[in-house]
Amino acid sequence: MSDPAPVTMSATLAADDALARRRLAGEQVLSLASGEVGLPVLPVLRERLAAAADRNAYGPVAGSPELRSAAAGYWRRRGLDTDPELVVCGPGSKPLLFALVLAIGGDVVVPVPSWVSYPAQARLAGARVIPVPGRPGEGGVPDPALLRAAVGRARSAGLNPRCVVVTLPDNPTGTVATPATVRELARAARELDLVVVSDEIYCDLVFDPADRAFSPAVFAPERTVVTTGLTKNLALGGWRTGVARLPDSPLGLGLWARLVGAASQIWSSVAAPVQAAAAYAFEEPPEVVAYVAAAKRLHEVVARAVARRFTAAGATLAPVRATCYLYPDFEPLRDRLARVHQVGNGRELAELLAERHGVGLLPGSAFGEDERSLRIRAATSRLYGETDAERSEALSAPDPLRLPWIGACLDHITRTLAHLVSDQSPSSLGALS
Repeated sequence: MSDPAPVTMSATLAADDALARRRLAGEQVLSLASGEVGLPVLPVLRERLAAAADRNAYGPVAGSPELRSAAAGYWRRRGLDTDPELVVCGPGSKPLLFALVLAIGGDVVVPVPSWVSYPAQARLAGARVIPVPGRPGEGGVPDPALLRAAVGRARSAGLNPRCVVVTLPDNPTGTVATPATVRELARAARELDLVVVSDEIYCDLVFDPADRAFSPAVFAPERTVVTTGLTKNLALGGWRTGVARLPDSPLGLGLWARLVGAASQIWSSVAAPVQAAAAYAFEEPPEVVAYVAAAKRLHEVVARAVARRFTAAGATLAPVRATCYLYPDFEPLRDRLARVHQVGNGRELAELLAERHGVGLLPGSAFGEDERSLRIRAATSRLYGETDAERSEALSAPDPLRLPWIGACLDHITRTLAHLVSDQSPSSLGALS
């Protein structure tokens, strides 16, 4: 019998669990670890879900015709002509990404840093992971020159890289790769005969239209799979629905068949009521468009406010262009952190902030960085309120930073960072709330 595949808890979910236990114990905690978007469900989507509650049949494995057609229209409005017959639906984009790794086969190239589940899913599928750094300020996409070199070395060593996974915009850095870099990536993928799996779940959360994320499917349509979902733009993580767009090419047709085969063995079909509501959302009626615009504005205002606090404390940080993620680097403070706090890497920094200040963050090592790195990822999407009433008010407020609960979170972060960069020892400062 072969050894079981290495299975570990997702770093983001593990951090959430740890913070939840501390909150239940009566501690004050501030969650900056999870990417869950803390916003209420749009009422019309709740109504659509309820109206479809009597749909209890499995339905087609690839998804209902209604949802596949709506998803195709969503992509067409973004410049990607899409055949509904080449759309596959899944219970979240995460299972779709795993099923794609299984369907493509071979070993997997991932950017450094990259979302925690990309390498974990590759290993679960029995694949080997080939990490390739990205360009500064362009997270989510491997540097194309380094990609060519890494794939060449991997193949010389007997590995079989078959796909490269990218994220546009990026988690964990909140940055967007330039069109030139994406074009170069597409050219390299064609030369190396790699399938590009483009995770575009954050594509509606780019703050400035000038920073629009260009899909690799624009430049290498015959070999690019695009995935997205409603988890981030509409805060529907618990509804678990995602969609994949397969390329209209011989490669894509073969991959479609293998993906649907994997889906038939893993999840059979997505919950039918969720598909009905998702189809309405992907059609993008005015109320959905308005909700996404308001959410994007809220993410931008709060993320940039938190970013200012990190840079004021002395961390370096690429300009925040999308999503609700920040990826500050505390390398300029290495000597001070070691002298005052006995901190020498991102893991120790995250532990200090969690244990002493109740601030949950993730170290860069969770995203594939070197263990010695002092980078951490902060997610600001849980700062909008503790109740639906507070979160709704944050969504519509002219200045969300003036809301007392958001202001309190920002003050907590300010005090925490002030302690972190102080030359005084923790014992002389005392505990900060």
